[in-house]
Amino acid sequence: MLVHTKRVYEPKANSDGTRILVDRLWPRGMTKAEAAVDLWLKEIAPSTELRRWFHGDQGNWADFSERYLAELEGNQAAVDQLRQRIAAGSVTFLYSVKDEIYNHAELLKAYMLHRR
Repeated sequence: MLVHTKRVYEPKANSDGTRILVDRLWPRGMTKAEAAVDLWLKEIAPSTELRRWFHGDQGNWADFSERYLAELEGNQAAVDQLRQRIAAGSVTFLYSVKDEIYNHAELLKAYMLHRR
């Protein structure tokens, strides 16, 4: 099971496999051709409320992580859809935030790899 993460602003690579945008909002300034997204699964992204809470400097990473993982637990349809894509081959979760370590795509990757 190969799951990668990368910023959607990075160029497409042959090693990406299926490119899945895991953001609720379309990346700023990107055309569909530039993004080269195979699937936009906005349902798997953090809720609008959670995203606003975290990016509004109200929350910390630990609280955000806990809340997002709880949202994933309650979002079985989107999780199952993602599991099917992962089972079919290599995937890359695309995200737009600048932080390459503390972002929901990394949490989602860990969740999908460790919660089968």
